[in-house]
Amino acid sequence: MTREDLIHEIKKKGSFLCVGLDSDLRKIPEHLKSESNPILAFNKAIIDATKDYAVAYKPNLAFYEAMGEKGWEILRETLDYIPKECFTIADAKRGDIGNTARMYAETFFLQYDFDSVTIAPYMGKDSVQPFLEYPGKWGIILGLTSNQGAFDFQFLDLKSEGKKLYQKVLETSSSWGDESNTMFVIGATKADMLKDIRQIIPNHFLLVPGVGAQGGSLQEVANNGMNQDCGLLVNMSRGIIYVDDSENFQEKVKAKAEQVQKEMQALLKGFDLI
Repeated sequence: MTREDLIHEIKKKGSFLCVGLDSDLRKIPEHLKSESNPILAFNKAIIDATKDYAVAYKPNLAFYEAMGEKGWEILRETLDYIPKECFTIADAKRGDIGNTARMYAETFFLQYDFDSVTIAPYMGKDSVQPFLEYPGKWGIILGLTSNQGAFDFQFLDLKSEGKKLYQKVLETSSSWGDESNTMFVIGATKADMLKDIRQIIPNHFLLVPGVGAQGGSLQEVANNGMNQDCGLLVNMSRGIIYVDDSENFQEKVKAKAEQVQKEMQALLKGFDLI
């Protein structure tokens, strides 16, 4: 999916919602566990409930890899079920030397036809570049994350340059591609830093996890991070897919997704983007 296609979908739906498919057999509604394929049934129900309000879907690969061969089959069938106009993200956080990175890129872009893959940039340019060589495909680089462990390394002072490590990562890795094929993960719990981040990467799209269950504020994310093209994909996983576990869970999921979309639509209108 091209940048223009993504922007069109955001404006058409009045939404920048990404739904995270972190599907866990231990958490899905009990009545689905009698299905022949419970996780696939759950994913399809979530997609049906949210497809009018979401512009992107993000399966977290760990939840599928943990099921072995069956998990990969469920992942492929889930991808086939996602509407073609929606942006798809392989939340794989891959990061390895060039030859290995090239194989990962082939896996997710050619074998599974994802639009994008999340990438850990610690090993540098040659571990990211193979993901940026496919027209219409994206590398989503970890920039500043929401977890507590972010403070172990990401905020280290680079005294010789007068900046934090995460700022150097953003500055350097943004030159490896451009705004048409690279995005950055920026955690919503660091929303107050988005204004400074936008000084480094003003035009790139940001994938923002952490709104909802992790406590991030959608309003703060928009106020500090939205640009002239919206420039945001806000991911919600637990806050949407596990909002209810009754037999009527699909209705509750749909209502929650619609509520979030209405909030996003108001923010887009407030920034004169729709």
